[in-house]
Amino acid sequence: MKEKEMIFGIRAVIEAIEAGKEIDKIIVRRELQGDLSKELFALVKSHNIVVQRVPAERLDRFTRKNHQGVIAFLSAITYEKIEDIIPFLYENGKDPFIIVLDGITDVRNFGAIARTCEVAGVDAIVIPAKGSVTVNADAVKTSAGALLKIPVCKEDNLTDAIRFLKNSGIKVVAATERGAEAYANVDVKGPVAIVMGAEDTGVSNDNLRIADTLVKIPQFGTIGSLNVSVAAGVLIYEVIRQKGLA
Repeated sequence: MKEKEMIFGIRAVIEAIEAGKEIDKIIVRRELQGDLSKELFALVKSHNIVVQRVPAERLDRFTRKNHQGVIAFLSAITYEKIEDIIPFLYENGKDPFIIVLDGITDVRNFGAIARTCEVAGVDAIVIPAKGSVTVNADAVKTSAGALLKIPVCKEDNLTDAIRFLKNSGIKVVAATERGAEAYANVDVKGPVAIVMGAEDTGVSNDNLRIADTLVKIPQFGTIGSLNVSVAAGVLIYEVIRQKGLA
């Protein structure tokens, strides 16, 4: 992690947030206290920025400069809002094609999925603000730069974002081993959003409940599941196939 990708010091981090800098996450010394830190925490809460409390030695690994117990990591991109992207796509005569990632935390999987999305012409990727991988320098590198080209929406409430997609006339298809339909049997030719979950937990129950269709990828071996980036690639290219683009 290069120091130019970080901001350290309580006042400096406060000023960065107030200036509208895109913050990926903030780590703070576990014992951090004081009036200025209270101001920081209030600001962080109002902006819904992820904060992790860590031992002092972990902060020292990132910089030996006077960090005052606070380091903010800058996002590699400016996140967008799904509420802005969908109307724009419709106004330009496009059927939205969206990928929603529910709780995926592995940066390599995220980067691989983003790379496939960009190559396949996916219009946007949606991730939750908390409990998810974010667009940092490692993710951008793993995606071969795709994350600098495709819009990424970081939503405070992923379920509300999925509900917005449904209300916007987009068919929400969630991938799950509990799916009743094989993925190739489901019509995905129109506006569609594919929801992928983490390999260990899958798509959350709340998001499964509001999905229009639950699909599965048939398995014939003995291993429990496909890698999520591979599974995403299968479903993304099924959409491409059905749209007659392949």
